[in-house]
Amino acid sequence: MDDTAPHLQQHQEGTQRWAQLRGRWGAAELGQRSLWRDLRRQLDGAAPGKEQGWDLSEVQWLDHVGAQLLWDHWGQQWPAQLRTTDLQRQMLERVASLTMGCPPETQVNWWGWLIQLGLVLLGFMAHVRSMVEMVGQLLLDVLRLIKNPLRGPWRDVSGHLYAMGATALPITALVGFLIGVVLAYLMSLQLRQFGADAFIVNILGISLVRELGPLLGAILVAGRTGSAITAQIGVMRVNEELDAMQVMGIAQGYRLVMPRALALALAMPLVSMWTTVCALVGGMMAADAAMGVSPAYFLQAMPGAVDIANLYLALAKSVTFGVAIALIACHWGLEVEPNTQSLGRGTTSSVVISITAVIVLDAIFAIAFRKVGF
Repeated sequence: MDDTAPHLQQHQEGTQRWAQLRGRWGAAELGQRSLWRDLRRQLDGAAPGKEQGWDLSEVQWLDHVGAQLLWDHWGQQWPAQLRTTDLQRQMLERVASLTMGCPPETQVNWWGWLIQLGLVLLGFMAHVRSMVEMVGQLLLDVLRLIKNPLRGPWRDVSGHLYAMGATALPITALVGFLIGVVLAYLMSLQLRQFGADAFIVNILGISLVRELGPLLGAILVAGRTGSAITAQIGVMRVNEELDAMQVMGIAQGYRLVMPRALALALAMPLVSMWTTVCALVGGMMAADAAMGVSPAYFLQAMPGAVDIANLYLALAKSVTFGVAIALIACHWGLEVEPNTQSLGRGTTSSVVISITAVIVLDAIFAIAFRKVGF
């Protein structure tokens, strides 16, 4: 072992057992993993106690890191037997005076858990109340727009419609196409065993038109557009633009929430239909390659396999998904505090809750309209 490596040696003097420290006990040496592992084992063998003495007189170098290590190993108490130089004693006393003891661990009982649960429920009810107020304000703003459509924020609606709908078409087309390919290949493996190749049109048509098309489009829009809406409004809070709007008497719901809700309500059915068409194209190509089901037969059998009511239901679901995503994103954007940490937390919550809300709404539609389209 290198003489400069920090280590300790045990020896006996009469009835007193001593741990003599040698080498350099500094940050450079203690930062080496191999030296630290060896020293940790040696320290564990020299447990602090009245029968254990400590001799630091042979140490070549001792800085505050080494002193802090020893002080913590001693349990933040002076050992009964200690040999040091004056400088070492001063350093140890400084470390001892600046070290703060660990706070005692608080025992959490059932009452504490109950209080935490109550706080969570109160926070949840506050968000629910804010969402209900936002829905009511949206209805009032829509009535105001219908009453005087010429003074509506149509430029904002058109801009959001392009940003939320048109720019989302490439990613939704790619995801929808690949989902259609995957579904067709997986179903072909099962249908071929029973000689039911023709039923792939029915399965793909119902699953994509009624469920997966609107659901995939809504999830992609929730992650892409919902986060953007929350970030936009959150940055306005950080830059105090929302406060400026309030001072000038500009209604935040009419200028911020309603244009985004209307834009998503219009864009989501279009995005849903686009995603469904791309998924059907992918499934059609995969069915032709895997099962020999020609595209001509696929297109001919599709109208008879999928009732038109499924399309109407998918469009209604898409409108609901779009309004829900817009309201949730705007809610979390308005809840952002004027700091970047709150902005990041609000954006994350917006995406997670939007996707969860979309899945919950889809389940409600599936249960409520289970007899429609079959």
